Amino acid sequence: MLGLEWSQAIELPRVADSATRPAEIRRAWVHRAPEDHVIALFLASSQTNDSLPAPWWLRAVATGRLNSRADGFRIEDRISQLLEPRPGWEYVPWAADGESGYWEFMPSERGPSGHRIPTTVLNTDRHDGWIDLLPAHSGTTPTPIAVAGLAGLRSRLGEFEAIR
Repeated sequence: MLGLEWSQAIELPRVADSATRPAEIRRAWVHRAPEDHVIALFLASSQTNDSLPAPWWLRAVATGRLNSRADGFRIEDRISQLLEPRPGWEYVPWAADGESGYWEFMPSERGPSGHRIPTTVLNTDRHDGWIDLLPAHSGTTPTPIAVAGLAGLRSRLGEFEAIR
């Protein structure tokens, strides 16, 4: 039953498919329910499934590395404020189950070898900078580049946009 309850907790409405920023997909139970209830259900559900789909910020809050869900939302929103006005960046709302979406730099899709997976910025709980970058690639997914938070993203954005 916990598995079913969790899958309903992270389920996004269909309207999320047209979202242009992370704030527009925060309509699932995990985004709206009291935070202590969300964490309790996540912890109970993850006891039977160590790869439970969940937003990056929830995994970070549950381990005590991020103070709150609101802090996670603030990080996502600041990335959105940085990338949204820049030409070529598009928000992709349909990430893995429970995740918050990601940003793609569309000009990097067409490199010397033709059609590729574009440069991608996504949130992570892998490290305390909370941002990973996947360079544009074909074939095997490269190891993510850990970005040192929003300041690191801002300072390296020109470099990341030049990856072809």
